Amino acid sequence: MALPFEELEAITNDYFMADDGKAVDIYFYSSFLLNYLLKQQKGIWKRPEGGQKIRVPLEYSGQEAGFYKRGDTISSDDKESVTAAYFRWKHAYGNATIYRVDELENAGRYAEVELVVQRVAGAQKSLTKLLAESIYDLPSGDSARLTGLRACCNEDADLAYGEIAENDLVAADGTKPWEGKMVSTATNLTLGVLRDMATAAKLRDGAGGKPDLIVMPESLWNIIADLLQVQQRFTDGKETAKAGFTGLYFEGKDVFPDDFCPAKHAFALNSNHIGFAVHRDGYFMRSKWKVIPDSPEDRTMKIYFDGNLIVNNRKAHIGYSNLS
Repeated sequence: MALPFEELEAITNDYFMADDGKAVDIYFYSSFLLNYLLKQQKGIWKRPEGGQKIRVPLEYSGQEAGFYKRGDTISSDDKESVTAAYFRWKHAYGNATIYRVDELENAGRYAEVELVVQRVAGAQKSLTKLLAESIYDLPSGDSARLTGLRACCNEDADLAYGEIAENDLVAADGTKPWEGKMVSTATNLTLGVLRDMATAAKLRDGAGGKPDLIVMPESLWNIIADLLQVQQRFTDGKETAKAGFTGLYFEGKDVFPDDFCPAKHAFALNSNHIGFAVHRDGYFMRSKWKVIPDSPEDRTMKIYFDGNLIVNNRKAHIGYSNLS
């Protein structure tokens, strides 16, 4: 006999609450970036209640400033400038389905409970994989996926990111505060390249002025690990180790592998200027179990994520796309 709906709901609730909510960790154990930005809520963290788009105030120097001496008149002008980027809401789901035939074939309550838990965990893993992959997405005008790192670092100065193109925002000194940075030249990965990345994305001297996270595929990370081991200059990752991930700490930066990072790519990120906006009702919210229309009493439950990857200073990040 199929489980009654109230029992199905109780089993699902118990699953998420067991072991102090250990099941929730499934969303975050496959990607350090998801763990750091979504679970630990480091970097930019916004929880809007709604709105057609996600508004992200920009962080860059764009107002009047100057020296003055006794008796001088100083400017009170509000310099007209772009003050915010706008990111679209992105919506993702993970599906758990229990077929009536499978329920009938599972003998006993324990087997039925196992079936429910397996399907719910599968929905979590599928949604996690979808988000972890999409973090690195290319720019795409009408994509339903996240506005990813390759969109952030894209070099096309006329292509909008966050509804602002690089050429739309030019400072008085000719610099472009919304510059996308992606080095496509074939480059052999060395420790010097890591330094070059940090320097190219430097905003200022002092704390928080340079990238503190560098992510790459494991094949490239192994090169860095070997170089640091030979020179005996490595320590375990400062942030990655706390979260149970592999990583190394090098000159103020956590350098770590990610299975979802595209081949030959690496990204240097400043965690002060990147993060997530997640809708108040979209932080891995689950629906109730429902009967699938026109099915033989098959049942489904969805887990929803509603949000997007956001940036408030595009120049703070850089990508390399042709490393070996």
